[in-house]
Amino acid sequence: MIALRGGIAALALLALSACATVTIQPPTPSPLPGWTAAAAGTRAVNLGLPGGARLADGVRFAGGIEIVLDETSPLHSLSDLKLVDGEHGFVSVTDAGDLVRGRLLLDRRGRLTGVEGLQYRRLTLADGAPIVEKVDGDAEGLLVSASGDLFVSFERRHRLWNYGPLDALRARPAEMRRPDADFPLNDGMEGISAGPGGGWRVSGENGGVWDCLPAACAVVTPVPATPATDADFRITGMDRDPSGAGYLVVQRLFRAPADVRAHVRHMTEDGTLGPVLVELKFPGTTDNFEGVAAVRHGDVVRLYLLSDDNASGQQRTLLLAFDLPPTRR
Repeated sequence: MIALRGGIAALALLALSACATVTIQPPTPSPLPGWTAAAAGTRAVNLGLPGGARLADGVRFAGGIEIVLDETSPLHSLSDLKLVDGEHGFVSVTDAGDLVRGRLLLDRRGRLTGVEGLQYRRLTLADGAPIVEKVDGDAEGLLVSASGDLFVSFERRHRLWNYGPLDALRARPAEMRRPDADFPLNDGMEGISAGPGGGWRVSGENGGVWDCLPAACAVVTPVPATPATDADFRITGMDRDPSGAGYLVVQRLFRAPADVRAHVRHMTEDGTLGPVLVELKFPGTTDNFEGVAAVRHGDVVRLYLLSDDNASGQQRTLLLAFDLPPTRR
């Protein structure tokens, strides 16, 4: 998580799509048991002004939206994204300790046009009590395991917890194996994904990648001698590549006052990062991208990127879609 300051608001206005109409999505009248419906607006966005976004050969932009929220909305600060229930359902998590779910809206061409059915619920502590304090609720990553369980990673009080199936969440989460690493207070397990052998892969924001099983975590790439900082491209989200071996990761860079960039890259099983597939920067559409989800979509891989607005008026909650060719390594 990083809060972007400086001239971000002014530059973001330059990168807005020509279409500024906000479509109001009223709260779903029938939220799931234990969940609370939430209202939001959406507005279409494109990739912004020329010179910003750069897409590798064969990569196509497949639509984008800004999720427009009022100041008191519980949907601010979305930190990760994973798809559930096929290609349209999604689950997200906030760094205030809320779980969020909804459905993606696609047009006839399969392009992203909106979201619906937004609802949320508070995550719980090990004793089953709802999370209250920010230090307990700073959730940064999530994954859906091979068995269908929902794992959430937290920073500040670094831990990886299993909340069970999304449709039958446990009140008392189970603690799961996490890397034996000395994570800084605000630089924790940002990228987590289902991994090999029924396990899970974890990446640290300041470097390091691990493959974990219930018994132990194995180092894939060690934390560098000089840990990565905000001024470096750091992994902030990760998902399994549905086209085959490896993962898709989003990286973020921030250099004050207003150099904000995101990269999407493929990661091999041994932790090697491939060429940049998507680059987002000013004067194009960009923000604090932390969430990534990938799914097969016809003969391509559909990739969704989600930004964390940190509940700041200078940032936006953006959801962008890209189609990647199945062979790109």
